[in-house]
Amino acid sequence: MGEEAKLQIIHNEEEEVQESKHNNGICSSICAPVNWFRMLAKELHWSFVFGVVIVYGISQGLGGAFSLISTEYYMKDVQKVQPSESQVYSGITSIPWIVKPLWGLLTDAVPILGYRRRPYFLFAGSLGIVSMLFLSLHKNLHIVLALLSLTAGSAAVAIADVTVDACVAQNSGSHPSLAADMQSLCALSSSIGALVGFSLSGILVHLLGPMGVYGLLSIPAGLVVLVGVLLKESQTYDFAYQQVLTSHLTAFVNRSVSKILILPQVNQNLTDAAKAMWNTLKCPEVWRPCLYMYLSFALSVDIQEGMFYWATDSKGGPHFSKESIGYISAMASIGALLGAILYQYGLKDHSFQDLLFWIQLLFGLSGMLDLVLVLRLNLKFGIPDYFFMVIDASVSKMVGRLKWMPLLVLSSKLCPPGIEGTFFALLMSIDNFGLLTSRWGGGLLLHFFKITRTKFHNLWLAILIRNILRITPLFVLFLVPRSDPNSSILPDEKSDSKEMTETPATQNENIELVALVHHMDR
Repeated sequence: MGEEAKLQIIHNEEEEVQESKHNNGICSSICAPVNWFRMLAKELHWSFVFGVVIVYGISQGLGGAFSLISTEYYMKDVQKVQPSESQVYSGITSIPWIVKPLWGLLTDAVPILGYRRRPYFLFAGSLGIVSMLFLSLHKNLHIVLALLSLTAGSAAVAIADVTVDACVAQNSGSHPSLAADMQSLCALSSSIGALVGFSLSGILVHLLGPMGVYGLLSIPAGLVVLVGVLLKESQTYDFAYQQVLTSHLTAFVNRSVSKILILPQVNQNLTDAAKAMWNTLKCPEVWRPCLYMYLSFALSVDIQEGMFYWATDSKGGPHFSKESIGYISAMASIGALLGAILYQYGLKDHSFQDLLFWIQLLFGLSGMLDLVLVLRLNLKFGIPDYFFMVIDASVSKMVGRLKWMPLLVLSSKLCPPGIEGTFFALLMSIDNFGLLTSRWGGGLLLHFFKITRTKFHNLWLAILIRNILRITPLFVLFLVPRSDPNSSILPDEKSDSKEMTETPATQNENIELVALVHHMDR
């Protein structure tokens, strides 16, 4: 065999090896997500993975997208309210998210028939089914009853959210090496669900109407009920718990109310958690960033309903169809995902104060895109309304996510040991209260400038004032620590004041409660 033939054979073998490696690489890339899901299901139990996908992906992601678009059209076309009123009503329906610490305390401290998670999934799903079906089956529903139903549906999603967060926190403690994987599972499920939901929402609202979409939203709620049925959870209500609880009830009967020192397990847990949260909030290192987070959201007034009414108006606005609104929202969700990726891989190591300064400034400048759109300056530059609206929505969501991410990291570093989950829910409630203030402030702004269902002459003024207010949180940025995001913010732990204030009788009685807690944890 000649030398050239041998070289050709060797070359062919190398090509076969490279092709085999390439095919294996493609196969491994395709199989990697499947293997990852299998690993999580094996280590954490498949019912937990199923619960996260349902609550984050279906209930919040897909269902949240359906609910947002259908509610906007429900208020505009069915209830026929003004944009300022719709803005206020959207704030009312978000109130259940403000009381997230209450749901967290209930899931942690109030077991039902021995279960801490499953009953709350069952309750949340059932509440969602009833509220959505009630909305879909009543055409001429009074606005008060409609708001009650929408608020109940929002509460159902919030309760399921807090409950699955508690499951994630619990599994993060027992499987610390998988904590990041669980957060990735939550974010991935939510992002994909939102993207699919917004892509389909406009089509479904066009075909079925807002009330028909509400009927479809009973399906995600039903899946939450299924999570409550299938979730693997150990029953903690056993004989020991019953015995201690009975002794506490006996003490309650035998003593006068003013002299009772022993509280039932549930009340003691709630009281201790409330005291710990209050003591933490009193620290300057905690309340100062909390005040900034509230002001940064509250001062950035939200006039989204005014923009929606204008965008769908046939005379004053570009008259986008339902399908177009859904597609624009889908592209906006991609912008939010890009914002999270940008923060993760390029901005997460910058100090809180420096990063928030530039993001808040960019947040105010990005609002100028709305002004360009409303004044129709984009048409003078030859940019179609739809294309410019996609850019506007994507940039706004991306900057909004960039603003949200460092605040989430900052909030996680403000949580003291022992009550991390409940205190984090409290901080999220402060943020949600800021968003509520923003919505109501935006409603007042729309009302002041007389922006109605058909009159949008002063909408540009509302946008300009909103953009100016978005810059004002820079003046209170000194409340945020300049520390590195990878360092600790909370001061060193001091001596436990609880032990100093407890009486011997209370301490002896708490020994019984602590023993019960350890027994229930086992």
